[in-house]
Amino acid sequence: MLTSQELRDKFLQFFKEHNHAIIHSASLIPENDPTVLFTTAGMHPLVPYLLGQVHPAGVRLADAQKCIRTGDIDEVGDTTHLTFFEMLGNWSLGDYFKAESIAWSWEFLTDTKWLGLDKNRLAVTVFEGDANAPFDQESYDLWRNVGVAESRIVRLGKDDNWWGPAGLTGPCGPDTEIFYWTGTTPVPKQYDPTDKNWVEIWNNVFMAYNKTTNGIFEPLVQKNVDTGMGLERILCVVNGISDIYHTDLFSLAILKLEKLSGLKYNDNPTAFRVVADHLRAAVMIIGDSKGVTPSNSDQGYVVRKLIRRAIRFSRVLNINGDFCGELAQIFINIFATAYPEIATNQAKILTELAKEEKQFSSALANGLKQFNKFTTDLSGTKAFDLYQTYGFPLEMTIELAMEKGFKVDIAGFETELAKHQDLSRTATAGRFKGGLADHGDTTTRLHTATHLLLAALRQVLGDHVYQKGSNITADRLRLDFSHPDKMTEEQKQQVEILVNRAISQALPINCEEMALDQAKKIGAMGVFESKYDDKVKVYSIGKGETLFSREICGGPHVANTSELKHFAIQKEEASSAGVRRIKAILVE
Repeated sequence: MLTSQELRDKFLQFFKEHNHAIIHSASLIPENDPTVLFTTAGMHPLVPYLLGQVHPAGVRLADAQKCIRTGDIDEVGDTTHLTFFEMLGNWSLGDYFKAESIAWSWEFLTDTKWLGLDKNRLAVTVFEGDANAPFDQESYDLWRNVGVAESRIVRLGKDDNWWGPAGLTGPCGPDTEIFYWTGTTPVPKQYDPTDKNWVEIWNNVFMAYNKTTNGIFEPLVQKNVDTGMGLERILCVVNGISDIYHTDLFSLAILKLEKLSGLKYNDNPTAFRVVADHLRAAVMIIGDSKGVTPSNSDQGYVVRKLIRRAIRFSRVLNINGDFCGELAQIFINIFATAYPEIATNQAKILTELAKEEKQFSSALANGLKQFNKFTTDLSGTKAFDLYQTYGFPLEMTIELAMEKGFKVDIAGFETELAKHQDLSRTATAGRFKGGLADHGDTTTRLHTATHLLLAALRQVLGDHVYQKGSNITADRLRLDFSHPDKMTEEQKQQVEILVNRAISQALPINCEEMALDQAKKIGAMGVFESKYDDKVKVYSIGKGETLFSREICGGPHVANTSELKHFAIQKEEASSAGVRRIKAILVE
């Protein structure tokens, strides 16, 4: 049985032997990307380098990237959907292309030194071509050359075998996907997308084009390779397991839940899976190098929802006492080696889970009091009020109503929920409009202003101030920073004066690549509990006696502070315990 750690190690070692630099996972909290709440794919943190920026580690990279996807959170509970997952990837930034990528994928999957999968159970798909780009003959021929039968190479359209662009414009290109037959019947001669026994295990994206604003696909000068292999999925395939919860990533947590509940996994697998998945995801988000805690907005709201949903399903398993800490400790132990920040932040994880568990248990009790006031069938509005105001799950409302002989207007509840979600999406669209992909100049100016703001805050408030998160849209910047108290009006004015003075001084902005130790020696700001690469980029605003800010950062920035015109703070407020938040704008 191959363990998850052994699989990670094998993948990274393989590409290390093929001259790839092994880079550390980026944070789950994206840096200066307002379009998403979490890092959702392995390519996400590397977009600047796919667009042409020079990566400090070179042109060949490999990693295991932490990812969160919450779009199908309500589907968690089957054997495949996960909230937190890991993506194994290898990258070429203008170096090798299709030939090497396909050959190495085949070698890693089939060579007995590595995964040793049965070649006869593999199939691949390639892009069939359309009016914008031709059939991917090269990938087709390369798969034939490594030994894939013609009947196992299937041509599919853009919906299946084309990646990108991430926004309306940008890098994109054909991909080739690799599938493994997991069925017990004889392996079919050809891949059938409707047959669930064919499981996708690897996707190799060949970024060969740039989609322009007028919809034209132009050949890229720098052609890139971006591959993604889901660790959890390939772990199941290699071990001949159909249920991810039977792997070492979950088995100890499931055993603990069985002990706490007195039930067996097969008695209610859905509830077991939801509890384990959601608490694992909460551990990884809170324990991240830029970890966020439960709250009522943005990433914090997702963390809160995950924890509360886990507690709700624990009640289905008859676990009525506190249990989050015991389960969290299992996941902390599992990931401490691969992601050391989880071990570093262990106390924070356990403390935040305990606080949320206590708070939600109280909310459930209050919701029950409200429910007991009802003497007739529950309308959709009443059921939704229990859900929205008291955090009372619909499933629990239905169950209690059945005990009393009442009915719940489920359709009405779903209507109210849809209204609420539409409002949320509308608000989010407004907040996220003009993401980095389409407003580079504006967000770049605000990014530089964020550096000035952080430096000014440290001058006014003290050296205890560190960045705890940022979010930049086309309209404003938002900076979260460590500080225990509300800022006074005088302090805010002092910060504005310092930032605008730096702007008026027309300070040059310089970028240097250097070793991490050297960056620390020269006093560059950074989140040093996170794991940087050996070489980093350091952006300095000003120089000599006029040096105002020096930070480790991936960019981009303007060339001179004079481009920022004028800085103004809009709002200063609490973000979470010990963390304040400033929203600010640039004006002409």
